[in-house]
Amino acid sequence: MLYGLKLVALGAVTLPATLLTVIFGLFDAHGKYAYLISRFWSWLILAIGGVSLRVSGLNHIDPRRQYIFMVNHQSNLDIPVLFQGLPGFQLRWLAKKEILWVPFLGWAVWAARHIAVDRGDRKDALKSLKKAKERMAGGISIVFFPEGTRSSDGGLLPFKRGGFLLAVKTQTPIVPVTINGSGKILAKGDWRLRRGEIQVAVPGHRGSAAFSGRRWRKKPARAVGPGTRSHRGQPRLRRRDNRTEKL
Repeated sequence: MLYGLKLVALGAVTLPATLLTVIFGLFDAHGKYAYLISRFWSWLILAIGGVSLRVSGLNHIDPRRQYIFMVNHQSNLDIPVLFQGLPGFQLRWLAKKEILWVPFLGWAVWAARHIAVDRGDRKDALKSLKKAKERMAGGISIVFFPEGTRSSDGGLLPFKRGGFLLAVKTQTPIVPVTINGSGKILAKGDWRLRRGEIQVAVPGHRGSAAFSGRRWRKKPARAVGPGTRSHRGQPRLRRRDNRTEKL
């Protein structure tokens, strides 16, 4: 019953937020005003779900400049978490092109000027990197989920190289961001939004030169941030206190 009420409330705030995002997006070349609506929507989503955030490391980054944020991906909740966890930034995602055909969600993605990419088309993928470069010239930071999809068991998947190539081409610092706990609150394939706390950690940024050429392939765990380790061929994250938890 409680989860059903939450679902109704989420729908009640998502519909008007999407319509406002689309309206503002018609007159906003970079989607900056539409993004502000998305931030408010994300705050409502977390508040309705009873989700709190604990964010650390924001002192390592400057909201006056652009970054490429590399983030692990556990849940559909990761996007509203980043909206709230990285205040002061205008963020845009690279999203699967198929999302544009999803009612409401696809419209909002288009209106806020997120970047749709056809991952099966190499030429289209290169065009998406060009669009990302144009967004950054407008004062926008780009978010990559380098695994390309949500992890079903919490372990990190092999990284795709698009974000690293963009960092090298634009000489933009890479900021690894780790999200811990979102997969438990809204699991992959589940619609029930649970209460709880999500941790967001920003350990600092890396210069793009560190990932030039093929070097990034040799250290995917280090790209995500400190405290990573490899387990059966897959890098995983270790929390800094005495407890450990997979990401």
